[in-house]
Amino acid sequence: FMKPDRVVIGSDEGRALELLRELYAPFVRMSDRIHVMDPRSAELTKYASNAMLAVRISFMNDLALLAEKIGADIDKVRRGVGADARIGPRFLFPGPGYGGSCFPKDLKAIVHLADRHGHGLDVIRAAEAVNDRQKHVLGQKIIARFGDDKGRLDGKVVAVWGLAFKAETDDIRESPALVLIDDLLEAGASVRAHDPEAMPNVRAIYGDKVQLCETMYAAAEGADALALVTEWRAYRSPDFERLKATMRTPALFDGRNQWNAGPLGEAGF
Repeated sequence: FMKPDRVVIGSDEGRALELLRELYAPFVRMSDRIHVMDPRSAELTKYASNAMLAVRISFMNDLALLAEKIGADIDKVRRGVGADARIGPRFLFPGPGYGGSCFPKDLKAIVHLADRHGHGLDVIRAAEAVNDRQKHVLGQKIIARFGDDKGRLDGKVVAVWGLAFKAETDDIRESPALVLIDDLLEAGASVRAHDPEAMPNVRAIYGDKVQLCETMYAAAEGADALALVTEWRAYRSPDFERLKATMRTPALFDGRNQWNAGPLGEAGF
């Protein structure tokens, strides 16, 4: 808010524009980053901005699945792609899918707007479909590793680190963690979870169906698998020796590509 890339104002009212320019003046002193346009263009600009970011995320998530199949390192691919000045490095991190209040809502809104006017917006629809699929990937991997011949996880304990849709918030709207939890519960697993901020909101939804733990290590105690979903700073460099000693099976499912798989594999994970 204090240092915006741009301020988009949609208005046809001269007096309103004067007032808004006056209000925003302290925040755009270095350069005039105010973009004035008609209300319809401003609305589309807002939708298009979030849609573009969502498309980038879904593109990288789709690419990450391909990289896994052909033995490529998606993190190196991401760095190489992002080094192109025309593309840039931001919003190219593969993960468990986007959530929150903005991207899902705005993509639905722009698709609905397009439908009303007989236009397909196929790229944005594809981004939505990829994101919906991506939210199930972690659960599918855990079931593939531990499920029986019917895809059941009865008797298995899965720890989930991160419940908010992104770090530094307690917002769980459209969170990939909730999709993972639903998939695990449906398969018969017991779920133990931790998040620095979002546990009260999750408790309001799941009650005692999910065991919410005071510490991240308590969530992993006795677990057959640990899934990292949200990129909280506390999860970046855990005590892996402690994890290995306390987990029933040292299986890590890194939904954020935060951990170095090579050394961890050598350490027995």
